[in-house]
Amino acid sequence: MNTQTWVRYGQMQLDRGYMPPVPEQMKWGFWDGVGPGTDALGPLRGRRVLAFGSGPGHQAVHLARDHDALVDAVELSPTQHQRAVQQFSEVPGVQFVNADVVEHLRTAAPYETAYAIGTLACNDPHYLLPALRDGLVQGGRLVFSALHTNLHGHGPSSEVAPRQEMIRVLGQEPIPVQMWVLTPQLWEDVLVDYAFRVEAIDLLRAPEADNPVVVQLIRAHRTSRTQ
Repeated sequence: MNTQTWVRYGQMQLDRGYMPPVPEQMKWGFWDGVGPGTDALGPLRGRRVLAFGSGPGHQAVHLARDHDALVDAVELSPTQHQRAVQQFSEVPGVQFVNADVVEHLRTAAPYETAYAIGTLACNDPHYLLPALRDGLVQGGRLVFSALHTNLHGHGPSSEVAPRQEMIRVLGQEPIPVQMWVLTPQLWEDVLVDYAFRVEAIDLLRAPEADNPVVVQLIRAHRTSRTQ
């Protein structure tokens, strides 16, 4: 279901000609100036970085252009990939790949850093985390954001199972998406099962007092390869 969701989302954005600007800082949630920004990724200069579920590619371009990272931006949706290559195909230091990230990692050289903004939680962690573990070098960093509390105040689940959330596009009907919305402790438990050690989990809150949305920012690193 989620593949078609992101194909549809990308086509909507192509049709309306929307491309977000390349940021000066990473935006892990929905709000500018909330959270640690690009610093959450640690040192980047000359490092191999995997951006998965990279969407229109603007965040990956920021890392390559402003931090001299070597970024592979892997996106499953062909319409999202099209948005990226139309705008950024000539940017040095970033390569855009239209593929399932698990398939990509089977043949890619190991990465030193991997990150996702919202998109890791749109995949079954039992499918994705083993591939990320094997695709990172020893000590490699995994940083991702995930929904914690939605617009209706519905908080995270205590079981590793998806639920339906909605993607909202200006002037369009919301698009349903299956999402794993887990408690911080459950995210940590699942990550530990796949040889990651969690360094920090921050809760990023909307600047408006009446906005219930909360986003988790999870920072971890790969410990040892399990058999």
